[in-house]
Amino acid sequence: MPNLLDIRRRIKSVKNTQQITKAMKMVSAAKLKRAQDRVVTARPFANKMAEVLSELAKRTDEDFHHPLLDLRGDQRYLLVLITADKGLCGAFNTNLTKAAQSFMRENSDKTIELMAIGRKGRDFFRNRHAVIAGEYLGLTGKGRVEFSEALEVARSIIKVYTEDTGIDKVFLIYNEFKSVLSQRVVLEQLLPVSRAKAEEPDAKSPQSLVDYIYEQPPAEMFSRLLPRLVETQIFRALLESVASEHGARMTAMDSASKNASELIDSLTLNMNRIRQAAITNEIIEVVSGAAAL
Repeated sequence: MPNLLDIRRRIKSVKNTQQITKAMKMVSAAKLKRAQDRVVTARPFANKMAEVLSELAKRTDEDFHHPLLDLRGDQRYLLVLITADKGLCGAFNTNLTKAAQSFMRENSDKTIELMAIGRKGRDFFRNRHAVIAGEYLGLTGKGRVEFSEALEVARSIIKVYTEDTGIDKVFLIYNEFKSVLSQRVVLEQLLPVSRAKAEEPDAKSPQSLVDYIYEQPPAEMFSRLLPRLVETQIFRALLESVASEHGARMTAMDSASKNASELIDSLTLNMNRIRQAAITNEIIEVVSGAAAL
């Protein structure tokens, strides 16, 4: 049975931990607002750009070829995994690594190389002897992602894909920010860019009648816009990941602070019981001694 001194030390230790978790929650809450605003701002541009390029691809002749547009084989994959550089954010990193492992199991007959963005994902798969084609650390850890950093990552991916490395497809895994309590793991194909066939016009659907006037030839437009699309998607994924990380850490630290409060209450109650039992024993000893005299 622990004595009073041990329990007091335990209570002091838990209180110190609670102060740390409360401070981390406040820091994540402050950073979350800025990260959330940047995500909300970036989403419309990224979605509209993908929509316009998809419509352009539908209206392009099948004879037109572009390195980021043409279909290749289906044997070698490059998996870009975006995780956090730090822990203490609940199941944020675990869900991402589980999704990556599930993707690798489902495509076990393929040759998969990994590009890790974030220390946690890099360390996880390095310990499991995965083939790591590249790594980028510290992009999400400082709480603010610059477009120049996303540009460097996107150009590296395009370089690996377009050069004679044998990569057939590039996939991207990241956490999409939904709310403070909810983040959704997203797995999407980054390259080659989808080239869906043009649909037949439907009079009942007004969206099918929408068209664009393109002044430049397709070759010039694709050569400029396709790399920009990849850069935008990587930048948006990094912003989503940062906002999701702060939301997950804020929730985890809030739960940790509540658990610490419950533990402090339980230890305090136990300490009071032991102290009362000790006082009672002392009174009984005094009374027994007085009766003996």
